[in-house]
Amino acid sequence: MNTKLLFNVSSHEIRVAILENNKLAEIFIQNKTEKSYVGNIYKGKVTRVLPGMQAAFVDIGLERAAFLYVTEFFDEYGDSFHPREVAEEKKRRKRGKVQIQDLLKEGQDVVVQVAKDPIGTKGARLTSHVSLPGRHLVYMPTVAHTGVSRKIADEDERRRLREIVRETQKMEGGFIIRTAADKQPANNIIRDIEHLEFQWKKIMDTMDQVKAPSIIHEDLDLVLRAVRDFFTEEIEELIVDDHECYRKIKQFTTTGLPKGRRKITHHEGPDTLFNTFEIDKQIDRALGRRVWLKSGGYLIFDHAEALTAIDVNTGRFVGKKSRSLEDTILQTNLEAVKEIGTQLRLRNIGGLIILDFIDMERKSSRIKVFQALEKELENDKAKTNVLKMSDLGLIEMTRKRTRENLTQQLCDVCEYCDGKGFHKSARTMAYAIMRKVLQEIHLDSSSHHNIEIVAHHKVASILKNEEYKAFLEFEKKTGRRVVIREQATFHPENFQINLTGRGESKAIVQSMPSEVKQVETSEEE
Repeated sequence: MNTKLLFNVSSHEIRVAILENNKLAEIFIQNKTEKSYVGNIYKGKVTRVLPGMQAAFVDIGLERAAFLYVTEFFDEYGDSFHPREVAEEKKRRKRGKVQIQDLLKEGQDVVVQVAKDPIGTKGARLTSHVSLPGRHLVYMPTVAHTGVSRKIADEDERRRLREIVRETQKMEGGFIIRTAADKQPANNIIRDIEHLEFQWKKIMDTMDQVKAPSIIHEDLDLVLRAVRDFFTEEIEELIVDDHECYRKIKQFTTTGLPKGRRKITHHEGPDTLFNTFEIDKQIDRALGRRVWLKSGGYLIFDHAEALTAIDVNTGRFVGKKSRSLEDTILQTNLEAVKEIGTQLRLRNIGGLIILDFIDMERKSSRIKVFQALEKELENDKAKTNVLKMSDLGLIEMTRKRTRENLTQQLCDVCEYCDGKGFHKSARTMAYAIMRKVLQEIHLDSSSHHNIEIVAHHKVASILKNEEYKAFLEFEKKTGRRVVIREQATFHPENFQINLTGRGESKAIVQSMPSEVKQVETSEEE
């Protein structure tokens, strides 16, 4: 597979793209005015303990308090645990045998690391099980265990790497040996161990010197983090379009990845780097609700607060004459599996995900689709958990979420529908206004004021044209004039009914979508 790592750096943002066979596989975007906090370590102060949630709010100096679950709290640094003991401790906490109120008190200082960035209205997710990633290893000060990436299959190589760590490690804690360590010289592994242990010692010293809330360790910026985590031997070329960024990457790889330096190139030319590889077009497609499959079928993506639903449809695909309906459906579902794996990574969809495949009669077909999905997810660096397919063709799965998905990053909630995906039609609103007018007249039949209706231009058009006769009859019966005005800035569900006369105007009905009302009320407060 031809894999490239692209860096587009400008004065306002940094974009990192991973291309597989010239097709966008993953995209990372960081606005210069915003930043990611994942990996940063803080000395925080507990502001509130929630026994009912078995969690605590911790002030780490961000706009919103961060969230720490009881299972993610480590009592004291310097102790070492066997992984089995850590697992048992987590189980006890999940069963409620260890209570958050017995571990933490309001005003207490804690050392925590950001595991998930603030997303939407939620604050950052914290853990006190610190992990410090390096090029080839991840150091875990709270767990005395050395693990090896499953992607390193050779047993002799796994044994060699464990032995290097065992002989070199001086401080308590454990290591995860990353895939990038495979076949690396011992010097590279040793250098990583020494650097990470020095880094942790420095963090411990800083922790004693600062007051909460304070940051005591900041992870690398997006550029160097991407080089550290993604610039593996599988990457055939790293291309960067900014000279300063090019120089920084070259310097960073001098010691950690000297062989990879020849793969690094500086993009120069009349066309921009992302235009050359049509990245922007692929990003735009990834923001769409519908994704077409080559066969003519398609996927529909629906994002809700609690989950993401992905629906598979046959669309224009009717199969071949030689195939049965079951075979046509199976082929569509298998093709959908590959595209789902691609889209999960590209859109960075996390949390609970429901996959609604086309119903299959044969159990063997359902097993094939499930196994294909498991194999597809092996390429995903994010942790996933997949449940067996139900008889209805549904698969429930979770994917670890550490940052906002692509839609949340690049899009705002629609000001017309307020995120619902729809709003009441112009005709529905026109009839609602007519009912309101009749209701107000019935309540105040003695009034001689004229009536003014202010509405969205589409609603006003229906009232002035299609319902002209109804208002004409009303004027004859009551002797009160009805004036209809268009307001271009109104939301389609927003309207106003005024009583006018003698140079004055008084609003008697003012209606707008409930979501807009809530926002305005909270802003006033």
